[in-house]
Amino acid sequence: MDVVLSSGHRMPLIGFGTFTIPLPPPDVLTSIFLEAIEAGYRHFDTAACYGSEGALGRAVAEALDRGLIENRSHIFITTKLWCTDAHPDLVLPALKKSLKRLGLEYVDLYLIHWPARVKEGTEGFDFKGKFLPFDMKGTWEAMEECSKLGLAKSIGVSNFGTKKLSQLLVHATIPPAVNQVEMNLAWQQEKLRTYCSEKGIHVSAWSPLAANGAAWGSLAVMESPLLKEIAVAKGKSVAQVALRWIYEQGSSFIVKSFNKDRMRGNLQILGWELSQEDLERLKLQIPQKRGYAGENYISEDGPYKTVDELWDGDA
Repeated sequence: MDVVLSSGHRMPLIGFGTFTIPLPPPDVLTSIFLEAIEAGYRHFDTAACYGSEGALGRAVAEALDRGLIENRSHIFITTKLWCTDAHPDLVLPALKKSLKRLGLEYVDLYLIHWPARVKEGTEGFDFKGKFLPFDMKGTWEAMEECSKLGLAKSIGVSNFGTKKLSQLLVHATIPPAVNQVEMNLAWQQEKLRTYCSEKGIHVSAWSPLAANGAAWGSLAVMESPLLKEIAVAKGKSVAQVALRWIYEQGSSFIVKSFNKDRMRGNLQILGWELSQEDLERLKLQIPQKRGYAGENYISEDGPYKTVDELWDGDA
């Protein structure tokens, strides 16, 4: 169950997320990632700021040693450039640090995590007074260099709206293969998905279940009466219906559960489908609201003063 990206490389449509607060101890994380590999996950999504690259790298090494995967090419690893390194001179060194933590010679996908830059050494997510100008053109050129060097098989972005993508595409010699954004049944991103489809950019969904359990998450998906009704009729879980919907839109998703049963259940989205009536009801009857507005990136002293400026007014 793969998609062929504009780079020509294949990406598994179901990714396993590795970000959680608080982060379990490294050995616990490694064993969770090994369980996920045993369950059948072959795409893992991490980032420089998650603190999970090292544990993931150890899990991949152990999986190779144990024969759970035949070789490195059988697993797809995504990592991301953090805002402290979103500068032309810092991109390549940042990727090399990620590769060292992962214990890998290359990543399959390298993303600009956010269209923003903050001062080097900034800890955590409080960026007030720490924003610096974001040189999108130069930063993307450095991402392209990572691709040309073979250190990232594919490159892309995360949390970019339509205007930012159009600005990037003006100068890009290698277009972004992926735009990873918040997308779920309660935030369907139709405008952005249409734009990306026209430009050959694959949309990957973070928060595919509306981040149920996260501080900024909601129950809009998991407690939806309509989703519950469809799930009962199909003999599926609400999560499976929600993930199947994303799959039927032609998008991939990053799903995170450290619970063994849910981990396996989230893979069970093939061999059945939603009816046309289901799809129409899901499109029209679920109230739309962005889960994470990006408050950390909105500031009087930063590049984005309002929610609309950050997200390009996409709704």
